[in-house]
Order: sequence, then structure tokens, then C-alpha cells
Amino acid sequence: MLDRITGMRVFVRAASAGSLSAAARHLDMSPAMASKHVDALERRLGVKLFHRSTRRLSLTEAGGNYLEACQRILPEIDEAEAGVASQRVEATGLLRMNVPLTFGTQFIAPLIPEFSRRHPAVKVELGLTDSQVDLLDGGWDMAVRIGRLEDSPLQARRLADCPLLVCAAPSYLDQRGVPRSVADLGQHNCLGYSLSALAGGKHWAFGEHAELRVAVSGDLLANNGEALVAAAVGGQGVIYQPQFIVASALRSGELVALELDQPCMGLGGIHVVYPPDRRPPAKVRVMIDYLVDAFAGELPWSLPPA
Repeated sequence: MLDRITGMRVFVRAASAGSLSAAARHLDMSPAMASKHVDALERRLGVKLFHRSTRRLSLTEAGGNYLEACQRILPEIDEAEAGVASQRVEATGLLRMNVPLTFGTQFIAPLIPEFSRRHPAVKVELGLTDSQVDLLDGGWDMAVRIGRLEDSPLQARRLADCPLLVCAAPSYLDQRGVPRSVADLGQHNCLGYSLSALAGGKHWAFGEHAELRVAVSGDLLANNGEALVAAAVGGQGVIYQPQFIVASALRSGELVALELDQPCMGLGGIHVVYPPDRRPPAKVRVMIDYLVDAFAGELPWSLPPA
């Protein structure tokens, strides 16, 4: 199928040069192909654009009117294409990034000022939610995902490991005792994370591949880790959360990490994901590189060796 825009370019060049062969040479195509493009335009429009002779082309009245329109339209198309292409080279425009609430508030938002100083032509919209969003349907340029990545067409780069810890406040442990095994958790008030089937209100999973499921129960279920930490610090019960959420409370002594007889499940890490594109826009590339560099050293939620 012949491209209408290419046909318009052939027509304008032929009108300027007075020859289809000259237009073909300029546009790097055969004279026969140039003729096909003009013929297709004339069939689509239902008018003749050129008077043709063996020596030279001349515009019909309709061709003259169409030439004026093409000379107005084609530069606008070129400008639009150049603007879009520049976004792949220069970091510009609105970057919409979706991030889990606690991780985004504590560890992504503090990085944005320096990113903005480095890339002043990029405006960042930070969407904070613990619910997993659909990037394509939601119009997001990229997202940070915590946990095991599901099979999807999304591209991904790893930012950091994300170990899980079972924790409780000293006041709770003084009152209810210290669980020594995963089986002991069945006798404790386990505060569940409602967005996870593996650390929710009914079962907690242990082992690198979450192969061991332990029945638990508790009087609080929440869809945000910070809410669970606050409840645990208050002595309400035991929580099963990523290290980055509990690190501050562990350092202060408000929470204690429990040593059980089975390892915590492997959560899969922290990744930045973005729509499939062989060459994503520069605004996405520079943010990904910036985040990878920011988390390349010692992580802000690292804990001293036990």
C-alpha cells in the first residue's frame, strides 16, 4: 500500500522540478515508483494534478491548490516528527512513574531533586500506590515493582535485593513470648499484608521459593507496610515485611527481627519496569540509569551484621 505522505512529498518535489524523474532522484526511488505515488494521489483525490507532456509537467488548477496545502502540511509533519524524535535523544517532557507508597516516599522521592537538577527539561509525576497498576492502560512511562516479576512483555532492570524479615516489638515479645519456629507463629497475633497471598492474613510462606506455607491469624489486615510497622511498634503483633520498611524500627530497637527455624521466602528483588520498546524515550532511559546508580552502593536500609 502506497504511503499518502510519501505521495505528497513526491508531488511537491515533482511540481518544483517539473519532472517525476527529478523527484525520484531526490527521494531515492525509481521513476516508476514516483509515478505510482502521483497516480495514487490522483485516484484518491479524483482529480488530475498535472498536465503531462513528453518534456515537462505543469500543474492543473486543482494541482496548484493541492500544492499550497501540501507546502503548508508537510513542514508541520516534519516538525512533529522532529519533536518526537528529539525526545529519544534529549531528556524532555513529562515522565510518569508509578512507585509503591512506602518505598516511593522514603527512597524515591528524596532522589527526585537531584534528578531534576541534572535533567531540568523533564517534569516528573510520581504516582504512589501499593496496588500494581497496568502501565500501558494507565499511561505510565515506568514503574518500580517489589517482589517476583510475573511473565509479561515489560522490560525490567534490577535495582536491589529485597529480603523479608519477621519482626515484633519487645513489649509484644515480653507479653506473648518469642516464637522460635514458623510453627510457633500459629500461636501469635500475625498482622497480615492484604495485597500479598504469601504474607497475608491466612498464610505466610517460607523458604527461598515459598515452598512452605504456615497458617496464621491476627486481628489486623492492612494494604500498606508502614501501617503494619506502626501497629507492630505499638505492640499489637508480629509482621512479615521487607527489610526496607522495618530497617529504621530495627535500628531504633522499636522492633526486633525474629530468628526462626526456616528462612524467609525470597521476595525476588526491587525492579524498575517499563513498556517494551527497543529504544525507550530519553526521559525514561536517564531515570532508569539514575535509579540504578543510586542503589548501586550501600543501600539506605542496610542493617549491621547480627
